[in-house]
Amino acid sequence: MIKAWITAARPRTLPLSLSCIGMGGFLAASRGSFDGLIFTFCILTTIFLQVLSNLSNDYGDSIHGVDSENREGPSRAVQSGEISANAMKKAMVAFALLSLISGVLLLWFALGQSSLFWVFLGLGVAAIIAAITYTSGKKPYGYVGLGDISVLIFFGFIGVIGTFFLFTKSFDLINMLPALSCGLFSVAVLNINNIRDIESDRDAGKKSIPVRIGLQKAVIYHWFLLITGFLSAVAFTLIEFATFFQFLFLINLPLFLVNGRAVSNKNQPSELDPYLKQMALTTLLFVLTFGLGILL
Repeated sequence: MIKAWITAARPRTLPLSLSCIGMGGFLAASRGSFDGLIFTFCILTTIFLQVLSNLSNDYGDSIHGVDSENREGPSRAVQSGEISANAMKKAMVAFALLSLISGVLLLWFALGQSSLFWVFLGLGVAAIIAAITYTSGKKPYGYVGLGDISVLIFFGFIGVIGTFFLFTKSFDLINMLPALSCGLFSVAVLNINNIRDIESDRDAGKKSIPVRIGLQKAVIYHWFLLITGFLSAVAFTLIEFATFFQFLFLINLPLFLVNGRAVSNKNQPSELDPYLKQMALTTLLFVLTFGLGILL
């Protein structure tokens, strides 16, 4: 049973949630603003939200018939019967509450009684709702192709810019570029997942981006995500150039190329599954090298 819950939580997706927090933290540290307590609660809140999203995805795809014997990816806990739908709903409620509690503590430590507390609390509640309604509810937005936009917003702009603001209490427009990198690379992970499941999603009526535009254009779209995300980081570095250490993240280029070639060349959808993890870990490595570069 414990193994089923761990599988449902999908720990291999956590590098993505940590990536946007890490990027915001590195950018703040490069400005001389960093707080270990705030960073800790940023990580906790993000992990709770990510697990909530994964549990909700397991539950939603199962009750809507997207998870079936024809699905290429790993079997889901509710669909396989390892975890009941009722137990999964209770777990979703628990992680929604954990996300809220952790988020409130984060905002209290970072913003205190500032009026911005309520602005960020609203964003936090929106993140909880987005995590649940991606594939759950009567009209899940992930089933109409809006998942990519949501990931770009929450794993890119809100994740990076929001974290930076909690540390520095300021907004810097140039940070939109590394935020765009994180967001687009996160969308790339979702795109691999949707390409892998394109046939079962089409049969179930889930209109992901690959289902809408077709496999060939989805591959082109994937290269667009990788190239634009990488060039955004290059543009930031050129604008903010101080030392050549800032180009340290370039060592990750071969890993992005490997991922793009796999999406282009793998003929069997099931063969793409390892590249979900590879893309998530590559994104985290990109953030670590990018952050180290701007601190050196």
